[in-house]
Amino acid sequence: MTATLPTQLKAESFHSYPPEAQRLAIKRLELFRQLPLVLLPLILREAINYEWRFPAERRELDDQLAYLKTLSKTQLDALMTNFARLTLSSELAECNWIETPSLFSEKLSAHLWATHQIDDFRSAAKDYAAVWMGAKTTVVQPEPKRLAIVVIGQGVATTDYRLFRKLRPRGVYFSNVTAQDGLQALLTAVDARATAHAIPYGHWYIDGGVQEHVSSAVTSVSYGALQPARIALLSRMQHVIESGSSGPEALRTMMAQMKPQDIGLSSGGTSSVLDHFQLSLLAEGSGTQIFSTTFTQWAARETLRRAQPETLLVRFAPRQRQQPMNQLLSAQHPAIELDPEGSLIDADMAAYYTWLNLQRLSGAENAAFLGWFEGHNQAVAIAPSLPLGTVSSTPTTIQKILEWIS
Repeated sequence: MTATLPTQLKAESFHSYPPEAQRLAIKRLELFRQLPLVLLPLILREAINYEWRFPAERRELDDQLAYLKTLSKTQLDALMTNFARLTLSSELAECNWIETPSLFSEKLSAHLWATHQIDDFRSAAKDYAAVWMGAKTTVVQPEPKRLAIVVIGQGVATTDYRLFRKLRPRGVYFSNVTAQDGLQALLTAVDARATAHAIPYGHWYIDGGVQEHVSSAVTSVSYGALQPARIALLSRMQHVIESGSSGPEALRTMMAQMKPQDIGLSSGGTSSVLDHFQLSLLAEGSGTQIFSTTFTQWAARETLRRAQPETLLVRFAPRQRQQPMNQLLSAQHPAIELDPEGSLIDADMAAYYTWLNLQRLSGAENAAFLGWFEGHNQAVAIAPSLPLGTVSSTPTTIQKILEWIS
């Protein structure tokens, strides 16, 4: 098989791409022809799924390509120098990187590690990202400022575990919060923000169990609702494992090539973006098919990274206890035994990770964060208006804390 080089690209090269991705690729064809082979498939990996990207992701890819288009050939070549120095195997160069850029990406990673070029690649990628991101126009964060809420400890009656220990120095720890109607207050606040500031995929509610009712203005994802999809995916994974003829790479390839309809997620129309996102949560996350806390943490991370929402409510639910891997993968084991106490510890750390991921978004300096031990009197709030490392034992409510940090 003869390798196809970027310089050989034609409009017909993208005939298999979805309509919007095809239009994007053809529009940037001249630019693509000038990029090194080690980088172009990584950009095409994002472009080929343009149809199912969130608005924030589309904007980021558009900004990147628009910036590269403004460069002269000399400037572009200089920016690409460190990528161009990397060597590729003939197998990589000859693979169908145009139609399957995600598979090229997987093989590239293995190749870079095997040839001790991974550090050089990371350095090149870091320098490249710094240049184009530094040049793009900063999007002013509109009102309301970002708000992330994490609810942990569902099903836990009592605990001696010191909650929110990593978050307390960042804001105010409340030890006397009225628990009654706390969850409803949070759901109402999310609904109100979504209604007042309607933005596609701008307001999210992620639940590790069975989700509560929210308005259609809020994008909802739940571990419970995805049970049929999780079982279908686990069944496919088990089939590959039991075949005995395939290893981890084949399993990863199978998951990378899956479509939403393969696990019953294809609802079509405007839901296709969410269908693809939910598929990615299950197919790309490690353990998201099995443990609800893992799923919820990963979903929160990916939502912040990809959708960059104004509002995010994450509610953790008890995960199942550890069992032999064969039983976990079978999805047909006996009645699941839950581990509320262990899940609380998982979720407490996940709350901290969610706050960290919130800090990576634009407007983070004005963002607000609220963590609450569901059904109990402990909460932590972080916002520019609140002092650092403070403890409050004054009686208060979730509603009142929301008012303080909004």
